[in-house]
Amino acid sequence: MADDVRELLLSTTADADPSTPLSAPDLRLLIDHLRHRSDHLHASALSFAASNREPLASALLRAASSAASSASLQSSLQSALSPLSSSPDLSDLRSLSDRLVAARRELRERQEHLAAASSVASLSARLRAARASANPLDAAAAAAELKPLLVNPEGSGSGGDEPVVFGLLRGEWEQLVDELQVGLSKNVEECVEFAPDGGKVAVRAGPSGSSSGTPGVELRVALQALEIIDSLDYGMAKVADLMIKHVFVPAISNISVTVSVEVLEKSGSTYPASVLNIVPSEELQGYKDGSVLYSRIIDVIKFARKFICVENITWTQSFAKLTWSRISDLVITHFLSEAVPDEASKLIGFQDVIRSTTEFENTLRGMMFISPDRKDGKLTQFVDDVEVHFAVRKRNEILVKARYILVQYDYKNPLCLLLQASDDHGDSVVDLLFQPEKCFISKSALQLMKLVHGALKDACLSSARVAKEFCYAARDALLLYKAIVPVQLEKQLNSISPVAAIIHNDFYHLSQEILGLAFEYRADFPSGQQKLVVFVDLAPIFSQMADGILRRQIQLAAANLSEAIDGADGFQNTHQSQHCESAKFSIEQVVFILEKIHIMWESVLPRSIYRRSMFHVLGPVFSRITKDMLLIDDMAAEETLQLQGLIHLALENLSSLFLSLVENDDDEKFLDHHTWVQLDESIPSLKKFRKLAELLDMSLKSITAAWESGELANCGFTSSEMRNFIKAIFADSPLRKECLGWIVATPA
Repeated sequence: MADDVRELLLSTTADADPSTPLSAPDLRLLIDHLRHRSDHLHASALSFAASNREPLASALLRAASSAASSASLQSSLQSALSPLSSSPDLSDLRSLSDRLVAARRELRERQEHLAAASSVASLSARLRAARASANPLDAAAAAAELKPLLVNPEGSGSGGDEPVVFGLLRGEWEQLVDELQVGLSKNVEECVEFAPDGGKVAVRAGPSGSSSGTPGVELRVALQALEIIDSLDYGMAKVADLMIKHVFVPAISNISVTVSVEVLEKSGSTYPASVLNIVPSEELQGYKDGSVLYSRIIDVIKFARKFICVENITWTQSFAKLTWSRISDLVITHFLSEAVPDEASKLIGFQDVIRSTTEFENTLRGMMFISPDRKDGKLTQFVDDVEVHFAVRKRNEILVKARYILVQYDYKNPLCLLLQASDDHGDSVVDLLFQPEKCFISKSALQLMKLVHGALKDACLSSARVAKEFCYAARDALLLYKAIVPVQLEKQLNSISPVAAIIHNDFYHLSQEILGLAFEYRADFPSGQQKLVVFVDLAPIFSQMADGILRRQIQLAAANLSEAIDGADGFQNTHQSQHCESAKFSIEQVVFILEKIHIMWESVLPRSIYRRSMFHVLGPVFSRITKDMLLIDDMAAEETLQLQGLIHLALENLSSLFLSLVENDDDEKFLDHHTWVQLDESIPSLKKFRKLAELLDMSLKSITAAWESGELANCGFTSSEMRNFIKAIFADSPLRKECLGWIVATPA
C-alpha cells in the first residue's frame, strides 16, 4: 500500500520536485485516487473469495484441526512433567546433570591436551629428522615446512598465551636454520676460490675440500637449499663481496686489461672448474665511449651467471642485488665522472657515452640482471644528467680557484701593501661602482671578482640547469671571502694595520659590485633563472662587514690615543721640568699615532671614508686634551706658557694631516684661514683646542669681552669652564670677581 501511495504521489507531482509540499488541489486529487483504489481492491477480494470458496473452506477446516491437536499435545506434556515438579528427588537429578556436564568438559580438555602433545611430539620428531638428515635439501625442506607452524607470521617471538614447549621448539628450529645457513654459505664459499692478489676467480661445481671436515655438497645443491630457507642473500653475500674486491675493481679501475675464461675438465675426484682471469693488456685501449669497459663487465657478469648462479634467474637476481649498486659506483667513479666534459662545447661528444651506457643497461635487463622498470638505471640517470655533472664540476673548480686565491695571497706584508697602495696606476686601484671615488683593494679581491664575472658570463651562455650551478658557484665564491679572510687575518684585524684597511676596502668594493651584478647579467640569464638567481641579499652582509672592520680600527686608534694622553697625567705642573717632559712626550705620542694612521688610511681608504674616519678619531683627541687642561685648578704664569707651547706643538706637527682632510684645488697646500674654517666645521673640538691656546695668553678683560661677544661660546666653552679657567690663572681680586660676575650674568 505504501508503494501504491508513493506511485500516486509521483504521478500526481510528475512535473514538480518530490520534496516540495503538496497543494490543496493535489491533496484532494490524491484522496480521490486512494478512494478509487480502495473500492477496486474490495471488489477484487470479494470476487476472489466467491470464485475460490471451496479451497478456502478446506483450508480453514485444516487450520481448526491443527489448533485442536496442538492443545492436546500441550495438555499431555503438562501431565507428563507434573510428577517431576512434585518429586522430592529433583535435586539429585540436577546434581547428576551437573556432573555429566563437568565430565564432558574434562573429556574435551583431555582430548585437546592429547592433540597438543601429539603435535609437539610430531614437531619434535620432524626437527630431529631434519637435523639428522644428510641431504641439505631434505633438511631445508623440513625447516621450510616447520616455519609456518612455529613462527608467528606477524613477527618473531612467542605469544603470551602459548605453551612454553612451543618456544623451546621454535628455538630448536632457529638453531637448525642457523646451522644450515652457516654450513651452506661456507660450502658456497669453498666452491668459489679467489687469488690472493686479485684478478682471478675459480668456480667449481663442488667444494674441493671441506674446512669443517664434513663432506660438502655441490654448489647447485647448496644454493637451492639456501633458497628454500629464504637465506640466498646470506649465502651469497661473501662471494659477492669478494667478486667486487678481486674481479670487478681491477676490471673497471684498470684500462689496459682483458677478461679471459678457461674451463677445466674433471680430474680424478675433483670437480670441474671454470676460471676467470683479469690479465693486463699490452695495448692501451682507453674507454672513449665506454663500450670496451661495458663489454668487459658483461663478460664478468655472464661468467657469474653461468658458473656461480648456474643459469638460475632467482640466484642471478640475488647476486645482482648484492653487487649492482657497487658496480655502478665503480663505473661512475672510474669512468663516467672522468668522462664528463670540461667545456660546454664538448657536451655533444658525450652522446656516444650516453648511447653505449644505455645499451649496456638494456643488455643487463635482457639478462634479467637488473629490473626492467629502470629502477636500477643508475648509470643512465647519471649520463642523462651530464649537464648537471658538468656544471657541478665547473662549480667545484671555481670554488677551488677562489679558495686558492684567498688562501695563497700574502696579506701580511704591510710594506708591500702600502707601496702598492701609493701607486695610483696599480691594477688594484679600482673605481667604485656607485661613488665617484677610487679604492685600493687587494689582488685577491680583484681576482675573485674576475672569477665571479667569468662564472656569470658562462651562465648567460648555458642552459637553465647549468646556469643555476654557475650562479651558485659565483655566490659561494663571494661567501668564501667572508668565511676565510676574516678568520685568516684575525690578528691583523684586531690591531691598527694597513691590512685591516685593505680588507675593509675589499668588503666595501665587493658590496658595491654585488649590487651591480643583477643589473649587468640578469637580462642575459636563461628565462628560468632570471627570477631565481639573487645576489642583492649578499650586499648588506659585505657592507656590514666593512663597517665593522672600520669601526674596530677607529676603536683601537681611540684606545691607543687615550692611553697616550693618560701619560700626561692631566697636564698638571708643566712648569716643573719632569712633568713638562712627560706632557711633551704624551703629545708627541699622540702626534705619532695620528700620523701613523694618516699614512696608512689616506693611501688606502676611499677619500670620503678616510675623512669621515679621521674626523671620528681627531674629535675625541682634541676634546680630551682640552678638557684635561681646563680641569687644572691652579696655573702659574710659566705653566700657561708651557701648555700653550704643547698646543702649538701638536698643531704644527699635525699640519700635513690637517691638509689631507680639507678640499683644496691648489697644488701647494698650506694652512690658511680658509683651511682652518673647513677644519673647524668638521672637527668642532679642534676649534675649541686652538682657542684655548689663545686664552692662555689673553688678559682677564679680553677673556671677559670674548665671552660677552659669544666668541667663546661659539668655540664650545661653557660658563663653568670659563669660571674655573679664570680662577686657575688669575689671582683673587676685585677685577676677577667682577669678570666672574659678568660671565655668570651673561648667558652662553
